[in-house]
Amino acid sequence: MPIGAVIVKDNKIIASAYNTREKDNLATHHAEIRAIEKANRKLKSWRLDDCVMYVTLEPCPMCAGAIVNARIKEVHYAVKDELSGGISRFNILNSTLNHTTTAVHESQYEAENKVLIQKFFKDKRKK
Repeated sequence: MPIGAVIVKDNKIIASAYNTREKDNLATHHAEIRAIEKANRKLKSWRLDDCVMYVTLEPCPMCAGAIVNARIKEVHYAVKDELSGGISRFNILNSTLNHTTTAVHESQYEAENKVLIQKFFKDKRKK
């Protein structure tokens, strides 16, 4: 899958991951969840205060909930997920769970990014 996530703290990448749900046959192996787990281990903390996540596709509700619970301060995503977006459709990151909110930034290049992702899936279906 072309879905990836990177977590940055103090302008340094501390974790990166990609979606392995199909490969591992595990529903929770989304890029965001895997990156959060790696960052937790790296920082030896479940709290990812002052961390920023960059992700290819808007996080789903499960991943958005994990982002809130990890207390990630910002999320930047490249393409909106109109079907199951945990931000645009379900507004999970804009809630005040854990007494904090996560800042959300959509890409200014969403149209171009969307074309790339759609092409990937179209080509994959041809094979």
